[in-house]
Amino acid sequence: MGRKLLFDKAHIEGIRYYDVYRANGGYGSAEKALKSMSPEQVLDEVKKSGLRGRGGAGFPTGMKWSFIAKPEGVPRYLVCNADESEPGTFKDRYLMEFIPHLLIEGLLISSYTLGCNSCYIYIRGEYAWIPDILEEAIADAKKNGWLGKNIQGTGFDLEIYVQRGAGAYICGEETALIESLEGKRGNPRIKPPFPAVKGLWDCPTVVNNVETLATVVPILRIGGEEYAKYGTGKSTGTKLISACGNINKPGVYEIEMNISVEEFIYSDEYCGGIPNGKRLKACIPGGSSVPILPANLLLKTAKGEPRMMTYESLSDGGFATGTMLGSGGFIVLDEDQCIVKNTLTFARFYHHESCGQCSPCREGTGWMKRVLLNIENGKGKMSDIDLLWDIQRKIEGNTICPLGDAAAWPVAAAIRHFRDEFEWHVLHPEEATKRNYGLAHYADPLEIAAPAAV
Repeated sequence: MGRKLLFDKAHIEGIRYYDVYRANGGYGSAEKALKSMSPEQVLDEVKKSGLRGRGGAGFPTGMKWSFIAKPEGVPRYLVCNADESEPGTFKDRYLMEFIPHLLIEGLLISSYTLGCNSCYIYIRGEYAWIPDILEEAIADAKKNGWLGKNIQGTGFDLEIYVQRGAGAYICGEETALIESLEGKRGNPRIKPPFPAVKGLWDCPTVVNNVETLATVVPILRIGGEEYAKYGTGKSTGTKLISACGNINKPGVYEIEMNISVEEFIYSDEYCGGIPNGKRLKACIPGGSSVPILPANLLLKTAKGEPRMMTYESLSDGGFATGTMLGSGGFIVLDEDQCIVKNTLTFARFYHHESCGQCSPCREGTGWMKRVLLNIENGKGKMSDIDLLWDIQRKIEGNTICPLGDAAAWPVAAAIRHFRDEFEWHVLHPEEATKRNYGLAHYADPLEIAAPAAV
C-alpha cells in the first residue's frame, strides 16, 4: 500500500467535524508553526520539501511564496483557488467536502508564513453544497480559537472568507480569479505586474490551489526533508489523482510519485484495470488541457522506459512524445472510444469558456469547434486536418492567459498521434457514423531505435 499524507485519516468517521479532527492530531501542525517557529522557518521547511503547485503548473511553492512583496503598511492576501473547473479533475472537491479542517489548517499555516491576516477561498459555483461545509468548519475553528484575533494567544490574527464563483472556467486563472473577487468581470490581467507584487486590491497576493495549501500540514508535521523522501527526483511527496473514464474503480487516489502509469491503471490498489476485458487506447493524464497520448506512448516513453506518475516522466519527450501531470485529472479511454469525438467535446468546452478578451482564443476556439464538428458529422475534408493544425498553432502562445494553450494542446496532440483516425473519418464518413475507428495500432509496441555505434 502506498503511504498517505493527506488521506491518512480520511477513513475516520466524522473527520469532517472539528472535535474528531482535533482528537486525531488536527491543528497540531498549526500549533507547532505558530508557537515554536518563525515565518521564515516555516518557509524554509516548505522549500526543503520540494512541494510543487498541485493546481497544474507545478511551480515550486516555497519559491512562489518567497516572491511576495512586503511593503511597509500594505496588507498581504492569501487566496485559495478552489475553482476546480478542469474537466476530469475533482480532487479538491473531495478534500473540501470530507476533510475541510485540513484545508483550514493549511490556510492558517500559510497565512502565518506569508504575513496575511485575511484569506479568501474562491470556490467554483457548481460546488453549490460545499461552501456551507466550509463555513461550518470555519465557524468551528474560530469558536475553538484557531481563527479570529490573537489565535491561541500567539498574537496572530486571521479571518477566512468563502467566495462563490459563478461557474466560469476562466476564473481558475489566478488573475481572472482576483478580478472576480474584486467584483469585476473575470478577465485575466496582463502580467507583469504579477499578483505577488500587485494582486488583490493592488496588494501583494499569493494564489495557491486547495491541495497545495492542504499539503503544508503534513510537511510541518513530518518536516520538509522527510516529506522530500516521498516520491522521486523533483516530484516529491504524494499527489491526488482524479481517475475517471474507462476504468473499473474511478475515484480520487493519493499516490506516492514513484509508481508507474501501468501500475496506476491496472493494479487493484488504484484503478483496477479496464472493464469488460477491453484494451487501453489512450489517456489524458492531467486534465483536459494536457496532450492526449496513445497507449504505447503512455505506458512507456519513446526511449522504451516505463512511464512513471511524476512531473518529469510524463513530460519526457516534450509534446512530441510526452504530456503533463497537470492537475492530475486522469482520463482513460478504451478501444471503443472515438478520438475525434473526444477532441470535439474538449474544443466545444474551451470555446464556451473563452472570456473573449484575446482574438486568437475568441475566434480560434470557435473555428476549431466548427471544423471538428464537420469532421465528426461526415462533412470534413482532408484539408480540414491541416487547417486545424494551423489554427491551434496560431492560438498557442498568443493569448494573455493559458486558456488559449489549453484549447490548442488537445487538438495538436490528437492530430499528432491519431492523424490516421481523423483521415479515416474524412474518407469513410458513412462508416464513421456506424462504428468507431477502434484500437488500430495505438497499443502496438514502439520500435526503439538502437543507439548509434560509437
